[in-house]
Amino acid sequence: MSRRRTCSIALVVAALLVGITPGADAVRDGRSAVTAPAAVAAPEPDLPQLRRKGRWMVDQHGRVVIVHGFNLVWKRAPYVPPATRAGFTAADARWLKRFGFNGVRLGTLWAGITPEQAGVGDPAYRDRWQRVMDLLTEQGIWMQLDAHQDMWHETYGGEGVPDWAMIRPAPFHLLPPVNLPFPMGYWTPEVSTVFDQFWADQHGLLDGWVAAWEVAARWWQEQPYLMGYDLINEPWMGLEWPTCLLAGCQASYTNELQPAYEQATAAIRAIDTENIVWWEPQQFAGGQKIPTFLEPMAGERRLGLSWHNYCPDVFLESQGIPGGDVENCWAFSRDRNAHALDQAAAMRAVPMMSEWGATDNLRAIEIDAAVADEHLMGWLHWAYKRWDDPTTADDAQGMFADDADLTTVKTEKLRRLVRTYAQAVAGVPTAMSFDAGSGDFRFRYRPDPGIAAPTEIFVSPLHYPDGFQVSVTGGTAVRRPGRMVHVTPASEGPVTVTITGR
Repeated sequence: MSRRRTCSIALVVAALLVGITPGADAVRDGRSAVTAPAAVAAPEPDLPQLRRKGRWMVDQHGRVVIVHGFNLVWKRAPYVPPATRAGFTAADARWLKRFGFNGVRLGTLWAGITPEQAGVGDPAYRDRWQRVMDLLTEQGIWMQLDAHQDMWHETYGGEGVPDWAMIRPAPFHLLPPVNLPFPMGYWTPEVSTVFDQFWADQHGLLDGWVAAWEVAARWWQEQPYLMGYDLINEPWMGLEWPTCLLAGCQASYTNELQPAYEQATAAIRAIDTENIVWWEPQQFAGGQKIPTFLEPMAGERRLGLSWHNYCPDVFLESQGIPGGDVENCWAFSRDRNAHALDQAAAMRAVPMMSEWGATDNLRAIEIDAAVADEHLMGWLHWAYKRWDDPTTADDAQGMFADDADLTTVKTEKLRRLVRTYAQAVAGVPTAMSFDAGSGDFRFRYRPDPGIAAPTEIFVSPLHYPDGFQVSVTGGTAVRRPGRMVHVTPASEGPVTVTITGR
């Protein structure tokens, strides 16, 4: 890691324990976005958007969709990637499609949505993101909208909230702000106090965040290939953070996180009744084996669990601290995947691993991807490009040596992330595995005779230099353009698909 600074012994000890990483409209007509419209327009039934069905996301045909993709979060003003080669263009969208990445997490920041006033959206920000969304839509790539934040605001070396929401609390405002490198800036008394005030809605901050989501829902409720709204990235629970690290801080969920999520979800539901609303556990749950305490919301069955997976041993490596063993990540990742499934079931939600990786450690990537397959878990890797990320625990995060040149891709890293996998399943997936060394792929599912669309399997362009062969038990397979294999069941019995190199 190139960016290292000296910090106190206490902060170093905390860093060893944490394992967290960055991720982390009403048109200007005088109306407040806080006021819900009188009627809610339902999306067109054939609009390609993802819905929750039990533990799965399903498309407009009723097929289970498994997402593999990246985070696209531009953390500096204007909080959206520009139309440059170093930003995001049609060439980037085609690159994602070519290698089978069918999902992204877009950093639609509160700071960009309502930059001047609570509930009043910025049409220019919408237009900037719409350009990117249109490019992704053309390639059929699913999009999760993410109110990304890291350490609240640029005042503390982070980003996320608009300037009008940056109110320094007393007595800290009497001195210059303490600005520590990510993630240690969270642990300062001032930043933790700011978050406590946010959860308590002091200065109307929580209401302002909710109003920003109302603006976003009005803007994008009918966006093709939408997979919903991720309410806040890696929420920080404030001054009680040591209890969150040690035991998961159940009281913080009950008194702060759950009420905030329910308020924002209810506000979105007054506008958009269909799209998934994603809730995240408190921040330390992404890097520690600790419980989480999200509960069901009365009357709400379209929730998602947006969870993060960062192995502590890899975090130690990112900090230049010896002693970590990447093989420990097998047990850690399995624990977190299993926990995510349990937490999602408890809150009646669909789970997705919306952040993981953030490293060039190839073994760590192999492990987390393989464990995700074991659990049939969709994922969004951190991150597509480096984009001069100001809040990072490891500089080795993007896919390219040069963000402006797609030919500088990290080839071995790409080989671990590009996988043969089932993208859309006309039934219920029951098992999936892929060997990144040999390319051997195994998949089993229980077909649903009520779904007319085929099961679609993407075949990696990197793992079969002499071609590949497909074997199906219980059905038939047809090769389609774009490295796709379409599978149709022969009966209502289980279907098994095997793909190997020639």
